[in-house]
Amino acid sequence: MKKVLIFFLFISPFIALAQDNEETEEPKDGWTKAGNIGLIFNQAAFNDEWTGGGTSNYAANLNFTYDFNYRKGKLTWDNRILADYGITKIKDEEFSRKTNDRLELNSIIGRQIKESKWFYSFFVNFRTQFAKGYEFGEDADGNETRTETTRFMSPGYLQLGPGFLWKEDDNLKVNIAPATARLIFVNEKFTSIPATEEEAFNEAGGYFGVDANETTRFEFGASLNAYAKFNLMENVSMENILALYSNYLEDPQNVDLDYTMNLVLKVNDWITANATFQAIYDDNAVQGFQIRETLGVGVGYKF
Repeated sequence: MKKVLIFFLFISPFIALAQDNEETEEPKDGWTKAGNIGLIFNQAAFNDEWTGGGTSNYAANLNFTYDFNYRKGKLTWDNRILADYGITKIKDEEFSRKTNDRLELNSIIGRQIKESKWFYSFFVNFRTQFAKGYEFGEDADGNETRTETTRFMSPGYLQLGPGFLWKEDDNLKVNIAPATARLIFVNEKFTSIPATEEEAFNEAGGYFGVDANETTRFEFGASLNAYAKFNLMENVSMENILALYSNYLEDPQNVDLDYTMNLVLKVNDWITANATFQAIYDDNAVQGFQIRETLGVGVGYKF
């Protein structure tokens, strides 16, 4: 019941926008392209005489999005690149830490069904991360330690499959793919296990679902991807991105969920305030919700 309520909480922005969306102009043939790059930087510094508490630190987050969509008659082809990387460093800590790391490519081609808003579709989604990820701890002497847990293409996810696309315009669309193939890629460094430990490793869920001494995992299931972007008021926009996936071959009731909300307040052509909320549920990675939230003011450029 709890998962159902959370699902409706995430899907409600798409439902509301679909109901309230005003009539839009007939889309034109050809390419439409738009991109955005932004940098958010935070810093705090305290000298040795400061008595009010606090630790010097800095944090930076760079994000990039680029959309390039094509339309010709009944044919549409939508593409998006997403890239985010954030880092923070706290004084007296030996290692800097990532606050964000994501690389994602989306492509969906569709052919309109008669004169409706429905399309036959085929989609491809790929996502991974740029840099190594670590778990941090301390050794017996109290020194900070870190253990590598992830890296580029470990994990990497590739999904593709045919389906049906409902598209109001470039800012409101839902793709349903009931026959989706999914490949999970990992590095052998994380799955190379002695034969005596294989059974326990696999029973614990493996490494992002990949079994011991393997580097890939194949899944087959259903996916739903939705995108909604709208203006809350002048110079304030909200973007909602939702991805759901159910694996027919194993525990189909455990639906993977990835929801991201980006709220942007435009101050002028260069300065924006950004708030991001992301919730991920993937029982192959963690038995619970992964939550990320960022808030900051930075510089950005649209092109």
